[in-house]
Amino acid sequence: MKHFFLDTNILLDFLIDRKPFADQAALLFQAAADSKVKLYVAAISFNNIYYIVRQVHAHAKTIGLLKTLAEYVEIVAIDGVILNKAIASDFKDFEDGIQGFAAESVAAIELIVTRNIKDFKKSNLPVFSPESAAELLNL
Repeated sequence: MKHFFLDTNILLDFLIDRKPFADQAALLFQAAADSKVKLYVAAISFNNIYYIVRQVHAHAKTIGLLKTLAEYVEIVAIDGVILNKAIASDFKDFEDGIQGFAAESVAAIELIVTRNIKDFKKSNLPVFSPESAAELLNL
């Protein structure tokens, strides 16, 4: 089984059906449901998703989406070590640094999936688009 870390943009694509990106994200989640891949997300993604989705949906619907997400993924904790690495890093975007170091904190994770590949130039893990990640899974 493969182990992929998902950036927040992939999660939002899936949860709120952002076109044209939702279809590729849905393929990854279907692969997880079919036990072809284990998906990981940083805990920080949940509060970021809540903030963004809550602007267009009611609290109850937003929480429902987060519950659905939690059924599909392994949540990677964010601690002081990860935060300090992100603070000291060369990542241009602090949140991306947190995501990158969260992914690195789990030995099983093989790659990061994001639509913003350039934002993860400083990552020590390979970074793939959703399309490329789906190809690795023969989807």
